[in-house]
Amino acid sequence: MGLSIGIVGLPNVGKSTLFNALTKKGVPAENYPFCTIDPSVGIVAVPDERLHKLSEFSKSAKTIPGAIEFVDIAGLVEGASKGEGLGNKFLANIRETDAILEMVRLFPIVGGGKEIAHVYGTVDPLRDIAVINLELILADFETVTKRKNNLQKDLKRGDKLAILEDAAVTRIEAALEAGKLANTVELTEEETKMMKQLNLLTMKKFLYGLNKRNGASNLDESDPEKFKELTDVITESGAQYVMLDAKIEDDLKDFEGEEKELMRSELAGEDDGITSLITQAYHVLGLETFFTTGEDETRAWTIQKHSTAPIAGTAIHTDFKDKFIRAEVVYWKDLLDSGSYATARSKGLVRTEGKDYIVKDGDVIEFKI
Repeated sequence: MGLSIGIVGLPNVGKSTLFNALTKKGVPAENYPFCTIDPSVGIVAVPDERLHKLSEFSKSAKTIPGAIEFVDIAGLVEGASKGEGLGNKFLANIRETDAILEMVRLFPIVGGGKEIAHVYGTVDPLRDIAVINLELILADFETVTKRKNNLQKDLKRGDKLAILEDAAVTRIEAALEAGKLANTVELTEEETKMMKQLNLLTMKKFLYGLNKRNGASNLDESDPEKFKELTDVITESGAQYVMLDAKIEDDLKDFEGEEKELMRSELAGEDDGITSLITQAYHVLGLETFFTTGEDETRAWTIQKHSTAPIAGTAIHTDFKDKFIRAEVVYWKDLLDSGSYATARSKGLVRTEGKDYIVKDGDVIEFKI
């Protein structure tokens, strides 16, 4: 399935630096036929230790991880909702993504003897978030207003679906007018389906990348109270955040294994922010993984949580939904602990599941069609 996260933010906050670091973790595009091929798109592997253990178990010739697209989107400037800068192109690119990674700058104007200008001259993450989100809100407000006007004719003749949609649109309009994101509005399942058609920018899931610089006076150290205010605002909005140093991750992108960890230590870098970011992005999108494994290939398949077996099977091929008969399922750890598929079956750990089975993260599945 094609899933993408748009990297957005003001100029000089580290978007492209992060993108360069991410794309080093890229995987061959031909393995993911649903993915977009574009210079500004990186198809990034989802780290998963289970996949490699299963591949060793099966002595697979190929190992193919799950993947997410990260899209490097042009820097936003104030007035983008009215077409300022690359505004129209910027907003169109965001609409095509499934979630938004908003890069937020914590590092100062001058650090390590080098000056990196900020578009507003000072570092203020809360202001930067407010600027970006306001542009998204204004664009959504215009979309919602147009939709309300288009519903008037159907409302006058008492169309039930139009009445339902108008009620949802009205609540979203009120939230946007109050400066809130559309994703803060509680909607029923039916209303959510209707609102998806509007493709609102602020209805998407948000993840914030808090970008710091090693050796610099970052906000979290120089002003802990303001940093707490920042993280409180993010979490209270229902979003999540990841701390990272995009510059260090970019510097380390050509190193692997022990050499990479040694270099990270020398640069005084902390945890692998890129891995944390990819993993968090995966969860923000509400995704989970099932596996197929054999001598030819062990592969991680990406699906939405709570998918039934036939729906999960469409990750492999769209025909699986209609041709599904049953699925042979075993949990990945049970399979490894058993030592062989035959032993797992003899222990009753391999189950036969039907169309109503909800696939669980970590299932190893053989589909029967």
